[in-house]
Amino acid sequence: MARLEAMAVFAKVAETGGFAEAARQLNMSPPAVTRAIAGLEDAIGTRLLTRTTRSVRLTEAGARYFEDCRRILAEVGEAEAAAAGAYAMPTGTLSLTASVLFGQNYMLPIVTDYLDRNPAMTVRALFVDRVTNIVEEGIDVAIRIGHLPDSSHAAIRVGAVRLVVCGAPDYFAAHGLPQTPAELTQHSIIAATSAFAALDWRFGQDEKTVVTVVPRLLLSSYAAVTAAAEHGWGLARALSYQVAPALASGALQTVLSDYEPAPLPIHIIHPEGRRAAAKVRAFVDLAVDRLRANKLIN
Repeated sequence: MARLEAMAVFAKVAETGGFAEAARQLNMSPPAVTRAIAGLEDAIGTRLLTRTTRSVRLTEAGARYFEDCRRILAEVGEAEAAAAGAYAMPTGTLSLTASVLFGQNYMLPIVTDYLDRNPAMTVRALFVDRVTNIVEEGIDVAIRIGHLPDSSHAAIRVGAVRLVVCGAPDYFAAHGLPQTPAELTQHSIIAATSAFAALDWRFGQDEKTVVTVVPRLLLSSYAAVTAAAEHGWGLARALSYQVAPALASGALQTVLSDYEPAPLPIHIIHPEGRRAAAKVRAFVDLAVDRLRANKLIN
């Protein structure tokens, strides 16, 4: 049996955890599956699977080889699809991640448009306020806000956001406007408890002015922080996109604008670079156009 066919059989056995189920899904006889695995192990020179009467498990070498097989088989499939002109119709599942509010407010409309354009696609969107490991978590595309560490991932800048201090007009009418960052210690502070939250608020383009705030109200989401600020309870610090609707309506207003740090860039990143699958390239192209056209983040 050809090596790629044997690799496909091995991958299916590893995925299903059994020879019989792999044979059923591949429309092969169980003895043919057994011969394919035996031939592959002989060719490689090591055991890939540990067999018992009740289960089939990957050996340490088999687990490494399984990951390589999946990557190689996927690349072969992409090459065949390209040769057949299938890139005009992306298929499969796209995994996307972004922070909660950015995902809901900015990425979700792009996702639904992408699905309308590509009826053979499914999207799995992970909107969470933490930094995901896109390789370990199987993410195809991620939206990152902030300065990126050096990596081999492809990154496309699509905009920028400001870090602002804001409050409701009623709050300022009752408590006055802070004129310098140091005056924040005299105000009621609302803060989030997410992984991105910090209680050392840095100001200025060089971020050398630091004010350690002591929040009296800690909330688990930025949506709740914004709502509390809109109700006039205190001051909050947020990324400009998180409070953009409230700023536009006048429910919130910013203060200390002259002390804001430099804007934070927004990037779309994906791990495969130029070798990205059709489904990834199609989504990235659409998202880049839409986000760069959005005046709230540019």
